[in-house]
Amino acid sequence: MSAFWNIENKVKTTIPIRYHIIFWVVYFLFNSIRWGSYFHDYWYSFKSNMVEFPLHMIMVYFNIYYLVPKFILSKRYKTYVLLLMLALGCHYFVRVGLSYWWVCEVIWREAEGIHEPFGFNHIVTVVLGEIYVIGLVSAIKFTVEYVVQLNKSKHLLALQSETELKFLKARIQPHFFFNTLNNLYALTLQRSKKAAEVVLKLSEIMEYVIYDINMKKIPLAKEIKYIKNYIELERIRHGYQLNCDIQTEGQLDDVKLPPLLFLPFVENCFKHGQLSDGSIWIKMKYEREGDLLVFYLTNEFDPTDSRKTKDGIGIANTRRRLELLYGETYELQTYPENNQYHVMLKIPLG
Repeated sequence: MSAFWNIENKVKTTIPIRYHIIFWVVYFLFNSIRWGSYFHDYWYSFKSNMVEFPLHMIMVYFNIYYLVPKFILSKRYKTYVLLLMLALGCHYFVRVGLSYWWVCEVIWREAEGIHEPFGFNHIVTVVLGEIYVIGLVSAIKFTVEYVVQLNKSKHLLALQSETELKFLKARIQPHFFFNTLNNLYALTLQRSKKAAEVVLKLSEIMEYVIYDINMKKIPLAKEIKYIKNYIELERIRHGYQLNCDIQTEGQLDDVKLPPLLFLPFVENCFKHGQLSDGSIWIKMKYEREGDLLVFYLTNEFDPTDSRKTKDGIGIANTRRRLELLYGETYELQTYPENNQYHVMLKIPLG
């Protein structure tokens, strides 16, 4: 709940009043100077705009805060047009009256006496001018609101993705730690020398899970070290005849990436890769190709067991994490071939 509250604070849904004031002041000054230079009479232009701008503001805010929400959003378009026309008619008579009373008896100075007030041309000119102001300000207002809502949606989507990522990372199999602790207990009862090695590697893994897993990106070297510790613990726990080869190629010292991207593939090797003689064979390679990190993994499996040729839940979770992290910029291939299971993952760096 607090995360959503923070988003609401970061993404304001209303335009601050100070921006309204700045807009109208700038627009007023621009219009006064423009018409002042047109008539070569800045005082006349100033007085005219002092009459017109309060009416502009009334019409604009009446439209965007009453007419549009009440009638446009409810699809009552005919009522909206009718009320807007009535408001424009009232605006016309009030504007002409105030201009005659406070500014000048020559109401339509632009026409230079060719056309008179209350005639068709004067009414059309004033109404179209007011529609222009209403349309301009409404367009600015609704564009800003659209951008604000778009940013809000992006923040909410980011929050949803972050929450889902945390959930997926939290799904590291707890039974691994429980089983390791049980085996450690058995080793201590047997006074085995392996107990100390298990404690050391388990502590390194726990440090990784508690601290590093919460970071957005970690060095690739640390990820590889974690995987090596995981493999060694599996070897100690079960006494596997394990043949594991991990290779790196290219400049990888500066490579950082989200944690726990590769572990589900390694876990699958132990779940489904044990051969009939109890051995496990794994080959991994990390390679840099330009702006891409390429991860290869191959392990042998028993082809008579159909379960060992299918992706498990861990792989599905990893695919989902990759989608959230990289969108369509990553590539993942998993397939069985000649009693071997292959994984190829390409992810962008940077």
